[in-house]
Amino acid sequence: MAARPWRPSRRVAGNGIFHAMAPLHERPRPDGTAPLPLTGVRVLDLSRLVAGNKLSLAMADFGAEVIKVEDPGTGDALRDWKAGGHSVFWKVYARNKKSVTLNLRDDEAKAILLDLVATADVLIESFKFGTMEKLGLGPDVLLARNPGLVMVRISGWGQTGPYRTRPGFGTLVEAFSGLASKTGFPGMPPTLPNVALADMVAGLTGAFAVLAALRARDHGAPGQVIDLSLLEPLVSIIGPDAAIFATTGEVPVRIGNRLSVSAPRNTYRTRDGHWLAISASMQPMCERLFRVMGRPELVHDPRFRTNSDRMANVDALDHEVQGWVGAHDLDALVALCEREGITAGPVYDVRQLMENPHVVEREVLVDVADPDLGEIPMHNVVPRLSGTPGSIRHPAPRLGEHTADVLAEVGVDAARLAGLRARGAA
Repeated sequence: MAARPWRPSRRVAGNGIFHAMAPLHERPRPDGTAPLPLTGVRVLDLSRLVAGNKLSLAMADFGAEVIKVEDPGTGDALRDWKAGGHSVFWKVYARNKKSVTLNLRDDEAKAILLDLVATADVLIESFKFGTMEKLGLGPDVLLARNPGLVMVRISGWGQTGPYRTRPGFGTLVEAFSGLASKTGFPGMPPTLPNVALADMVAGLTGAFAVLAALRARDHGAPGQVIDLSLLEPLVSIIGPDAAIFATTGEVPVRIGNRLSVSAPRNTYRTRDGHWLAISASMQPMCERLFRVMGRPELVHDPRFRTNSDRMANVDALDHEVQGWVGAHDLDALVALCEREGITAGPVYDVRQLMENPHVVEREVLVDVADPDLGEIPMHNVVPRLSGTPGSIRHPAPRLGEHTADVLAEVGVDAARLAGLRARGAA
């Protein structure tokens, strides 16, 4: 199955090149035969919800065979995250994967999983601390069955430390990490991201960790366990706050859309009620902005002469910039900033994003055929590789869609599978 570029219902004018280009997934590879880069890697994904699914999606898009092992009857809880009655989260993050149902509390089903482990390169799990051990599927058991296995253990807080048994939802981690405390506006409550940020960051970090472990295995190392908490990857991306505190004694506070180290950087309301984001924190860019604003005298204003001056007078600075932005309509401002080389751009919602000609031509979104919805737009494969790009080959599976085929590989025939299903074990 080839995904096709998403095109808005109202055609967006392009440069003529876009319409002549085949979708990324249909373009010939440089040598005409190169397989996807992770072809031959088998992943057993026992995880639930976002982080594990993000991790295994990154691998599936580049050719890994990802087998989702789900509970019979219910499946991955991500299937329950719905919009308009449809499991859109599942459909986006389970593309390119297979679904097998096994009840791991059943001894025979557990034995079958161990047979699959013997064929796998990677196993991902995100159960509560100690659950895999209680099931008799701890690292010692899995690595004894397959010494080359890379096991990823996803949790909120990690497999060690006093918090290892606590519930590990991303919301708790986003609050705990310091992210929420510095997000939002002064005098307003701490703000949690309205996306599963901790999970997404952990998933991408986990994909890198798996590839590093597989590379080590290529060099002769044995399999190993990856202890992937949601906390540590998130802390790693929110900036040098610990270093700042240790150096200055200052705790970061909520400053809205500003930055704590440079200015101007904010969103500003236009005359026609839209928003423009401006980041002109580098000295030459700020001076150019002042001139484009028609206020060249601000370059030499002692309040704004240097970045340190601007930070000390950021309210006055934002007042000047807002006054200029508020006197113009968005489209005119965007065109002016583009023409003059000002680092500014519109604040878009998803509809505007989907209709943007750059998004359309770059094929940032593609339509994927879906058995329930016909077609559904979703993000394209990221990142882009010039020689061995990934691809979207099939939609998210229905629950247990591949159980018979996958289990047949480890000797489970139709009669045995029927028995398993009769007692809810598969």
